[in-house]
Amino acid sequence: MEVVGTVGLPGAVGPRGGPVGDYTEDGRYVMRAEVPGLSPEDIDVFLSDGILTVQAERTEKDVTKNHGEIRYGAMSRSVTLPPGADENDVKADYTDGMLTVSVGLGAEKAEAKHVKIRHGN
Repeated sequence: MEVVGTVGLPGAVGPRGGPVGDYTEDGRYVMRAEVPGLSPEDIDVFLSDGILTVQAERTEKDVTKNHGEIRYGAMSRSVTLPPGADENDVKADYTDGMLTVSVGLGAEKAEAKHVKIRHGN
């Protein structure tokens, strides 16, 4: 997995906010991300130019606290999709704090184009 960019929840271990893993299964690229304590409405998944991005934000309630260790803030992870990824075949599921995004790998790969070189005068 080529990680393009990361921004983590404040107080998280490392700069990413939560663990992410990826694999290929049944002709699909699959990325899983731990984003516990959020609802699907707090998570945004989008693709652009071969980059898959997951963004999420946990907002803090405006209450007086006696003690607080819960992480709040925004996180973002971007990864480069493998060659042949079909950006029109994307599925996302959020269950028990685990986001799973899968992208079909059936897209035709663009053939290399030969560029004719002109001789300058």
